[in-house]
Amino acid sequence: MKIRNPFPYLAAALMIWGVHAGAASLPSKPDLVIFLTDDQSQTDLSPYGAKELRTPNMQRLADQGMRFTRAYVASPTCAPSRAALLTGLMPARNGAEANHSKPRREIKKWPAYFQELGYEVVAFGKVSHYRHTADYGFDYFAHDGFHDHAAIPAAVEFLKNRPRQGAKPLCLFVGSNWPHVPWPEDTLGYDADGLPLPAGSVDTPVTRAWRARYAAAVTKADEDLGRVYEAAREVLGPQTLYLFSGDNGTQWPFGKWNCYEAGVCVPLIVVWPGLVKPGSTTDAMVSWVDFLPTLLEAAGGKPPASLDGRSFLPVLLGKRREHRDRIFTTHTGDGRWNIYPCRAVRDGNWKYVRNLHPEYAFTTHIDLPGNLGQRAYFASWEDAARTNAQAAAIVNRYHARPAEELYNLESDPHEQHNLAADPGQASRLKRLRRQLDRWMLDQGDTGRIHAPPRLLSDPSSYGPNAPSGDAAAARPTNSPKKKAR
Repeated sequence: MKIRNPFPYLAAALMIWGVHAGAASLPSKPDLVIFLTDDQSQTDLSPYGAKELRTPNMQRLADQGMRFTRAYVASPTCAPSRAALLTGLMPARNGAEANHSKPRREIKKWPAYFQELGYEVVAFGKVSHYRHTADYGFDYFAHDGFHDHAAIPAAVEFLKNRPRQGAKPLCLFVGSNWPHVPWPEDTLGYDADGLPLPAGSVDTPVTRAWRARYAAAVTKADEDLGRVYEAAREVLGPQTLYLFSGDNGTQWPFGKWNCYEAGVCVPLIVVWPGLVKPGSTTDAMVSWVDFLPTLLEAAGGKPPASLDGRSFLPVLLGKRREHRDRIFTTHTGDGRWNIYPCRAVRDGNWKYVRNLHPEYAFTTHIDLPGNLGQRAYFASWEDAARTNAQAAAIVNRYHARPAEELYNLESDPHEQHNLAADPGQASRLKRLRRQLDRWMLDQGDTGRIHAPPRLLSDPSSYGPNAPSGDAAAARPTNSPKKKAR
């Protein structure tokens, strides 16, 4: 068949690729929708290779937008991660270092930036940390309590009832509580034996049963995203920018609370019809502190140079392929459950992790007794460790970490082989060590400890019979006098 006039077809193709004539100029004050999941590692959804998990809505976003393979949170814990997002500043600079902490009151926060541009800024669900939302200055917020699933239908109702004529441009945050624990008992038909386990797991029947519950929680998060996305597509204009990401890694032994990739590398997908190329992928390294300046620039504002974040709008528009040379991440602790300060830097394909106090025992809600953890399956790891050397090595690695760790993420993406003691990597180790030293100094990061630690020299403080995090808070502990480097 001969096409006499190719221009209509060419124009359609260019529009699909986001390079049509109108793509050169950004729309004035587009509506913005930011959807956040809770405790989801990047590898735990189908657009990033987890084909065993049912995430059709997340896949649909990836098919319609840009998928980032190197997106990082500032901290692998809920409150510090979200405070960094909403201030554009890293934890040591905004003051929210430990979990459940807040950024300093005087710091300008996300809503104020967009309100100055004429936006209505609204939040439903877990956007900041629980019950912290009132401190951020949103025009309206609702359902920010623990596992308050009414947030999703409330967000949908808000969109459908919002006036379409004469309304301000909208910046809407929606936070799902999934897949944060407690995970549903109904596994939604997932076959526990058919699910792969994360690297560094002890394969027991109990572990697999809990992994199936996590898979169900991921699918629930996907359903939440789908409801909000459909409502936004129906109500808001065709030039709406959608951003989906997760606040930190999965609550699994080497995920959340860790500066390993499973704790800090998260999904990030951006859809912006006509401007962001559908089905595209980028390896540009970006951080959660970059979201504020990026969306601020997309909305026509000018991000202040004082932020730690930098706009990656040129990456979204296909004008640049790279963004950051390196990524820094930081973790302090989570009450008495987890007192294990660590810092990390990723430079290219290399990752350097510094455990500020290797004499501390690494513990979390997972191994300590409590009603929100996975003690049931971690106990099966401890049982296996009594007779199985591989299981024993995994449990020991969970609790006891070396002062420094070095990984080649190209050949060892799951960080199983520490190269810090390799003489052939001495110069690389020294260079990354200096990078982290300079960064901590620039940040004013002193490595402050926010709670009494559990010590490796005192197994009763972290073993199977250890008190829970809350009960242990009142227990006297002799903290070591060693200072963080």
